[in-house]
Amino acid sequence: MMNGKTISTQQKSAWIWFAYTGFIFIEPLMAPSWQRWIVALASLAVFIVIFTIYVRAMDCGSRVAHWMIAATFALGVITFPWNSGASTFFVYTAAFLPFSIRSTKLVLSLFLVEALFLLAESHFFYHGLANGFFGIFLLLIIGGSNIFFAEQRRAENKLLAAQEENITLAAVAERERIARDLHDVLGHTLSVIVLKAELAGRLVERDPQRAIAEIGDVERTARTALSEVREAIVGYRARGLAAEIETARRTLDAAGVTLLSDTEHAGATGLTSTEETVLSLALREAVTNIVRHARATTCRLHFVSENGHRRLVVEDNGEHAISHEGNGLRGMRERIESIGGHLSLERESGTRLLIDLPLRSEGAVS
Repeated sequence: MMNGKTISTQQKSAWIWFAYTGFIFIEPLMAPSWQRWIVALASLAVFIVIFTIYVRAMDCGSRVAHWMIAATFALGVITFPWNSGASTFFVYTAAFLPFSIRSTKLVLSLFLVEALFLLAESHFFYHGLANGFFGIFLLLIIGGSNIFFAEQRRAENKLLAAQEENITLAAVAERERIARDLHDVLGHTLSVIVLKAELAGRLVERDPQRAIAEIGDVERTARTALSEVREAIVGYRARGLAAEIETARRTLDAAGVTLLSDTEHAGATGLTSTEETVLSLALREAVTNIVRHARATTCRLHFVSENGHRRLVVEDNGEHAISHEGNGLRGMRERIESIGGHLSLERESGTRLLIDLPLRSEGAVS
């Protein structure tokens, strides 16, 4: 579907075609008579109406446009016996057809019908076959050119439609990304704030200095959350997996969960920036779920490379009450699968989260 600006431009440029009506005045000027002038002026008046309606309805496939093309052809058939210059109406018909009918074969067939009418009327009404052949020549040249221009216009419209669709899809994808990232960022950080606030509340009478320290952590965490929300909106960039592991350690410690990790140097394992971002967000979501739901006392973290894969394993000894996949896990799975990885969950004694990523060649682009 063309936009309003495109239609307006095409409607204005279409009026340039109106100059071809000058042909109907050649005969009255060369051999003046009141009959010829009446036919010329009457046919011009009728064609002005037809042309105006056609220009307003010239979008491909419009029934009104089809009727106006038929009316132009009929005007040519009726007036050509009285004015040889009326062959211009056959030319107009040929010029209009490609923009209103998509089938090139059908358009060429209609050109042939027009040519036959021109030859027949030239012969029967003594205009001479030369006049008929000249009309056919213009018909084929102008009509044939417009087939090319009509196809070009349709291709441009398809391109514009595809670009608009891509913009829409990109906007949807960006909204989904922001939703996933905000869930991961705020879900994790707010959980930390709640834990520390509860801890400060328990310590306020027993250990005021420790309570003050925890409140200070709450403030710093809240500021961090604000910064991370801004990052999520413009496009999240992880600080690195090693930094995320340290954050996870502090979060779990506040919840009374011990982190056992052999992954301190995971940031130096040749991960691309995209892979490290995805793994960082996955770890954040996993830790958030442990803090919220697991009732665990220990969490183990492993990162290994084997059999052509990199594997991140996060396991706890808790008792998960959640049995279905929520938005967080769904977003995590979508991110991992988007870079060719695989996520799986094992729930036996505690929960074991396994993330597999394929090893990339050394020449892979980060």
